[in-house]
Amino acid sequence: MERPAAINQIREACKNIALQFMKIHPALPHLQDEETMKESIKALHEMTVQMETIKKRIGRLERADDSTLL
Repeated sequence: MERPAAINQIREACKNIALQFMKIHPALPHLQDEETMKESIKALHEMTVQMETIKKRIGRLERADDSTLL
């Protein structure tokens, strides 16, 4: 697999994960357990931060590739 294809695959996976995270959040209050809801929101936030780190890193890598074309 070439680097641009890998970057696209990772971006698409991050997008799909984010869409799934958005399905979790509104369902949490229906568990009717405050502690579970708080811990789940905290975990979702932490996972989102980590996913954003991945996206930033591949963005930098992509920009570095683009700059070598100049």
